[in-house]
Amino acid sequence: MPVVMETKADLETLAKAANPVVGFYDPLGLADGELFGSNAQAIGFLRHAEIKHGRVAMAAFVGYCVQSNGIHFPWATSFDGTTYAQIAAAGSPPAQWDAVPTNAKWQIFAFIAGLELWGECAMPKHYMSGGKPGLYPSFAPIRDEIGHPNLDLFDPFGLQKKMSQEKKDKSLIAEINNGRLAMIGIMAFVSEAKVPGAVPGLAGANIASYSGEVMAPWGPADTTVPFVTDMLNWVGPWGSI
Repeated sequence: MPVVMETKADLETLAKAANPVVGFYDPLGLADGELFGSNAQAIGFLRHAEIKHGRVAMAAFVGYCVQSNGIHFPWATSFDGTTYAQIAAAGSPPAQWDAVPTNAKWQIFAFIAGLELWGECAMPKHYMSGGKPGLYPSFAPIRDEIGHPNLDLFDPFGLQKKMSQEKKDKSLIAEINNGRLAMIGIMAFVSEAKVPGAVPGLAGANIASYSGEVMAPWGPADTTVPFVTDMLNWVGPWGSI
């Protein structure tokens, strides 16, 4: 069976279905670009990237709301006795990230890297080679070997298997729209935290201010990590740039 890749025309159709008012909006001409010499591969990459980032943003948006309200687990987060309560007491969600121990951050990054590698290498057909954008491969091969993880990351309860194609298409459009709103929402939160008053729509929302660098994965407490000290010296005092 020949590989069928999405085209710019497919993006235009999807855009109209997602938002008939705005329609297809591509001021940078990304849909006309090429990746590895192919426009179809570029579109596959962009489609997958948007869906993935939208999902992450939805989780981040909810997480920011939860952390901003002081909600946390009641137990310790590491063997050194650091508790979730201590991290929550650091203040805003970005400040709470700064309070996470360096070793715990390494574990988080390693876990994310593992998920990324599995998502890229275990796909039955890669999204840039005719595969389905947004699909995350099953953990079945790992589960067959060691018995875990019990649930897949994508559709863990098998709900999509019972859906009609029409319902799946409708759900995808809803996911894309929610993801786009979540991406705007989480960036609005961190922008308002970094520069109070930067987002008029959040006036009166009591977004806790943050003087650090929201885009830096490492902070002043992570100087054991190579080059972090150099980075801090280059950036200068937090908030000065």
